[in-house]
Amino acid sequence: MPGVALNGVEVWIDVVGPADGAPVVLLHGLGSSSVDWSFQIPAFAERHRVLAVDLPGHGRARPAPRHLSIDDIAEALDDALTTLGEGEVHVVGLSLGGCVGLALAAARPGRVRSLTVVNAFARLAPAGLPGLARAAHRVALACAAPMPTLAAHVAGTLFPKPEQRDLYETAVRRLSATPRRSYLASMAALARFDARARLRAVRCPTLVVVGDRDGTVPRPAAERLCDDIPRARLLIVCDSGHATPYDQADVFNREVLAFIDRAS
Repeated sequence: MPGVALNGVEVWIDVVGPADGAPVVLLHGLGSSSVDWSFQIPAFAERHRVLAVDLPGHGRARPAPRHLSIDDIAEALDDALTTLGEGEVHVVGLSLGGCVGLALAAARPGRVRSLTVVNAFARLAPAGLPGLARAAHRVALACAAPMPTLAAHVAGTLFPKPEQRDLYETAVRRLSATPRRSYLASMAALARFDARARLRAVRCPTLVVVGDRDGTVPRPAAERLCDDIPRARLLIVCDSGHATPYDQADVFNREVLAFIDRAS
């Protein structure tokens, strides 16, 4: 469908797969887009209708407003789903997308049948001084470095292994295409996001997925989600970093599809 905008916040949605049953909404991470679910869409579309979303300022969506919030994105997504005539949906979100999913499930519990939150958080809190240093370095690159330089840095943290070279190069290419303004607006929205007081409002079955090598979002953030969301359970994926749907695609697809089937 063409982009749908609410108060200047635009999302795009591609629809793939059969028309029956509650669809699965895929929400990408910062600097990514709907095309980066290429390991998931074929597998998920065999059993579900898939709605792959471009969040504001990413992919085909128009640049994000400077004063963007995660709640703005969730509200725009909800409006787009209404425009499509959708009712309940299964939401799967990675990082930025996971935060959007949390905000949507808390604000519109009747919309979200199940929620899968991948390497996301209710409140961003880098782990110790090393985490703060990494966050500060990333912010400095986002503000001043050419986007390909930032992309190479981020991709290197996501896919550090020699055998992940193809994933690294794809990430560099796609991250480089993200407008700096939109990247910074989304970073600021994540920094301001705080859903801790709303987690009890998330009533749907929730799967919290965390990579055991994620250096971006510390594991305690995922554990706190499980503690505070009434129907949440934790899945720790071994030998995985921040990009679990890509570096452990087979495990991710199997576990998430099984969870969605139980929640359907």
